[in-house]
Amino acid sequence: MKKYIFILNAIELLKQLLDGKYVQGVLYMDQNTGRITFKAYNRQSRPHEKDVLVKKLPWGWVKESQERLKVFGSFPKDMGTARVMGLLEDNTRDAKNALIDRELINFV
Repeated sequence: MKKYIFILNAIELLKQLLDGKYVQGVLYMDQNTGRITFKAYNRQSRPHEKDVLVKKLPWGWVKESQERLKVFGSFPKDMGTARVMGLLEDNTRDAKNALIDRELINFV
């Protein structure tokens, strides 16, 4: 049994297929016409600015995005809990100092 599928934006879909790309979408029964219809998703990446590195820390980094200040720290497990807690405090202090330096540089 043959079924015909109605394709929305068939020319654009054909261009993507000829470029060797996969086309994701939805296949559904149209309520108005009663035909099986394929509608391709409009998958476009949104341009965004990359985060700006404020300072590289010994166990992580401090970065600035448009809306947030980000602090990352990663410590090896084999150092033990007490040492990691000390390193975490040092990392936090270094991150705070980096933010102070950033404010001073931007202020001048």
